[in-house]
Amino acid sequence: MPRDLIHPGEILLEEFIKPYGLTPSSLAARLGLAANRMKTIVNGERSISPETAILLAEVFGTSREFWLNLQAHYDLEQATAAIPAERMEQARTLHRELEAV
Repeated sequence: MPRDLIHPGEILLEEFIKPYGLTPSSLAARLGLAANRMKTIVNGERSISPETAILLAEVFGTSREFWLNLQAHYDLEQATAAIPAERMEQARTLHRELEAV
């Protein structure tokens, strides 16, 4: 995994939860969610689901897409780092072959 890759939960915690004097547990409670949902998100152990993205957007005045895009970017970077170089080269070779058609 790339070193500078930041989980969306860390952004949620540092840029939204803490500045408002909240905790993951208090935010979850105010939204009627299980406390472990927010805890596992901010600990980088859980993804931000569409439902959570909608709720976070309502609470913090962002868009739903903001949260889902953070998650998608994180997921894509993780997946890219996990693909062996040989497989990436195979895909690039096939791309070049298809362009030549």
